[in-house]
Amino acid sequence: MTTRRALVVRGGWEGHLPVEATELFIPFLRDNGFEVTVSESTSSYLDLDGTDLVLQCISMGDITAEEVKGLETAVRNGTGLAGWHGGIVDSFRNSADYSFMTGGQFVSHPGGFVDHRIDVVSDHPIVEGITRFDLHTEQYYVHADPTNTVLATTTFRAHPDFPWIEGATMPAVWTRTWGDGKVFVCTPGHSLADLQQPEVRTIIERGLLWASK
Repeated sequence: MTTRRALVVRGGWEGHLPVEATELFIPFLRDNGFEVTVSESTSSYLDLDGTDLVLQCISMGDITAEEVKGLETAVRNGTGLAGWHGGIVDSFRNSADYSFMTGGQFVSHPGGFVDHRIDVVSDHPIVEGITRFDLHTEQYYVHADPTNTVLATTTFRAHPDFPWIEGATMPAVWTRTWGDGKVFVCTPGHSLADLQQPEVRTIIERGLLWASK
């Protein structure tokens, strides 16, 4: 069997525990036949030749136009891009081109940690057998691309400071294509406990395999 290559790129805001969070999934990738390389720098996006999957966990942070171009070109040519929470949709606020590729951008989590439900709205293999699950964590309010394939959603309650968001339904898990490449996003995943919740972990593991070239 040909070994696939995964690049794990991590860094940014330490509150999302980029090292500890990605370490939860590296053994899974290796068990599924990936040779895994870990990078602490977006300069690795300048040479993605032969990379089948990029798992990114970089919240906020900056990226150069050349690095975005390197990543975008690789994904356009078939390299998969996957991640969760701020590590993929609150990355590189300085780059609209990056957000265009990922199909969404975090804008708020009203109320901080709140009880909320994730509803599966697709029969996609990534969410097969999962109908809904409840979380007490950040509920991401996002601006999302209408061309995304939405697999799961979350609906907001009224907030004292933002009563008008009551009933707003946001994508919580989605996929999209970018040229020949595939992109997977899961907005739950603020803490290690979130990532270890069985439904969240299953969705992410399946998403990683789905996105890979």
